[in-house]
Amino acid sequence: MLIDSHVNLHAPQFDEDRDAVIARAREAGVGLMVEISDKLSTFEATHALAMAHDDIWCTVGAHPHEARDHTGLTADQLVELAGRDRVVGIGECGLDFHYDLSPRDIQADVFRRHIEAARRTGLPLVVHTREADAVMADILTEEQAKGPFRFLMHCYTSGPELAARAAELGAWFSVSGIATFKAAGDVRQAVRAMPPDRIIVETDCPYLAPVPYRGRRNEPAYVGHVLDALADIRGWTREEAEARTTDAFFRLFDRIPRPPETESAA
Repeated sequence: MLIDSHVNLHAPQFDEDRDAVIARAREAGVGLMVEISDKLSTFEATHALAMAHDDIWCTVGAHPHEARDHTGLTADQLVELAGRDRVVGIGECGLDFHYDLSPRDIQADVFRRHIEAARRTGLPLVVHTREADAVMADILTEEQAKGPFRFLMHCYTSGPELAARAAELGAWFSVSGIATFKAAGDVRQAVRAMPPDRIIVETDCPYLAPVPYRGRRNEPAYVGHVLDALADIRGWTREEAEARTTDAFFRLFDRIPRPPETESAA
């Protein structure tokens, strides 16, 4: 079973053919998708997708781009929303110093509230980080010292130092279609160094379509190309890559019941 650990099916890019996109994913063998919350104003749409489809689950949180609009967000609010059926993670949250669409201090403050919610709920934290390696490493280290929480470095494209520190702190990592890009040698090098039992795959659709679809709208149906790239980078067979990433996924997103047919992947 293919799993897409990070989809944005609520995005307007899918407004014209969302049902068809979901159907194509199933036809391609995608048995499970995690629909990611990027801001509380669209959480109801995100949650509705999960409630309407047995193979879709969701998270709750606010992307760092949206932190400026979430200055009043509390861990209590996140914890309450995380108690809903089919919510399996906290985030997407984190730091993005490339676009700086929200002030950096506000990004950090809102990120720490997500961490508190992850710690209190026991749900995994979906972390976005871009050009913020030193600050991200400091926050993760400081917050783990306060109390443990599980976290996923989603669509990892940052440097080796942050990757090593995050791995020491117990991070999972997800690989996206960027790993298929010709110029992404640094990303492939990072993938080679990831803990082999803590790697999962994603599309981050509608963004970052893998080769041979690069430049088009991304879809969950394309996640198999990411899995193939991961297998090639790590020197695994396709079957081994699928087994390893399936096992890692269900250990991280442990609120999702694991289908019996995937148990042989353990």
